[in-house]
Amino acid sequence: MTRSGRIAVAALLAALAATPVLAQEWRPAWTAAAAPARFDGPPEAPLGYLNETIRQDLRMGTAAEAVRIRISNEVGLEPLTLNTITAAGPDGRVLPVTFGGLAEVTLPVGVALVSDSLSISLQRADLLTVSLHAPGPTRGVVRRSAVRLGQGTAPVSADAELVRRQSFISAVYALSDEPPAVVVALGDSITEGASSTLGAEADWPSVLGRRLEAACPGAFVVANAGISGNQVVRDGRSPNVRARLDRDVLSLPGVTHVVLIEGINDIRHDGNPANVGRTPEEVIAGYRQVIARLHLRGIKVIGGTLTAFAGSERFDERSESARQTINAFIRESGEFDAVADFDRATLDPAQPDAIRADRVGNDKLHPNDAGYLAMGEAIDLEDFSPGGVCPA
Repeated sequence: MTRSGRIAVAALLAALAATPVLAQEWRPAWTAAAAPARFDGPPEAPLGYLNETIRQDLRMGTAAEAVRIRISNEVGLEPLTLNTITAAGPDGRVLPVTFGGLAEVTLPVGVALVSDSLSISLQRADLLTVSLHAPGPTRGVVRRSAVRLGQGTAPVSADAELVRRQSFISAVYALSDEPPAVVVALGDSITEGASSTLGAEADWPSVLGRRLEAACPGAFVVANAGISGNQVVRDGRSPNVRARLDRDVLSLPGVTHVVLIEGINDIRHDGNPANVGRTPEEVIAGYRQVIARLHLRGIKVIGGTLTAFAGSERFDERSESARQTINAFIRESGEFDAVADFDRATLDPAQPDAIRADRVGNDKLHPNDAGYLAMGEAIDLEDFSPGGVCPA
């Protein structure tokens, strides 16, 4: 090779080295935390699912060039068998979903499976339709979400009734060459969106996700890790927040921030006023454990103040005093990286122990859609992009 040829090759190699290589990575586009089957329905309630197909139309929190679906039996009580699993994007093309090449799977207790990659392209806010058949009888083992049901293995119509039920899909992962930062909303039913309009994405994590997308398109995705009845200190309907931190937060790729609002279920009595709730000191100690473990991973933690609940069935002065003490810690201790003052965003100024009448549901505990909107708008976006500068 001539000297001029060697110079040309060297220049080409230098140019290639200077060209950024986009590494494709997987990020959660939709999540539902694992949760034990609920047994608090009426005695005549059916045993979950029996020879039914469950259809879920899942709103994607980020764009994808391909997807993978995660199913969970991590907190189930018995082996879980699923089959006839399909997925379709906006183009309507229905693809079979397999797990290591298998179309029918049985998950032992404690197991989660991630599907083979599916060549489905989606934009943010597109719907991914996933259907799966549960031969049953079996109960759902992830948090409640919107589903449509049909008998047998026949496809379920988009016009079928929408109901709030536990199912089996715990995550959809999206492949992207511009992977977003992941914000996890960690909490109880108020985060799950238990009282929001079904299918409307009106819960506060969805509100936050839309705000972040408008401010920094493609830069963030919000994963909902709320579970009804969850607690900081004790196990309730689900493992306490410290026990589930690895599974529901740290196992997700790309987490940079967590917004935590938990504690209402800890400080209230259990339905019998003689069985008082946990002390604020116990809840605060639990917060400190969560903060410490997340900080070890470089994850910033935003503390959400506890919303009011006067007028609800388990309200008492002791619990209200505990709420005030906990909220003072969240606002003033400096141990959280930032504060989302959900309490002030929803509070009735004429009754400081209650949510405003136009922002609360009939139970006086859970926000309505207007309350969720106020919560989602109470979070300062500069906590995610300081100075208003979107991450590259």
